[in-house]
Amino acid sequence: MKFKESIGHGFNNYAEFEGRETLSTFWWWILFVTLVSAVLETKEGLIIFQDLWSIAILLPNISSAVRRLHDVNRSGWYLLIPIYNVILLCQRGTVGENRFGSAPLS
Repeated sequence: MKFKESIGHGFNNYAEFEGRETLSTFWWWILFVTLVSAVLETKEGLIIFQDLWSIAILLPNISSAVRRLHDVNRSGWYLLIPIYNVILLCQRGTVGENRFGSAPLS
């Protein structure tokens, strides 16, 4: 997926914890969240927007990471393991179908 499509996918699947998510979709979403957060951090007087953004984006971040872990055939509970979860989030997904569903479209 491209950058804009990944952002739309992230917001459209706001609290969807089932299914799988491709590597590129996940990392484009993380890039978007990081860029918006960085812009809000650099602007003085936007503390309320920083807080609102952090709260609003918490659930989609978790759901996106859970779907990404599903793509590597792991449970979402692996998010609770500090460094291992980052390693899993960087791995390629399972080719074809796994226990969490069919492979997502690229």
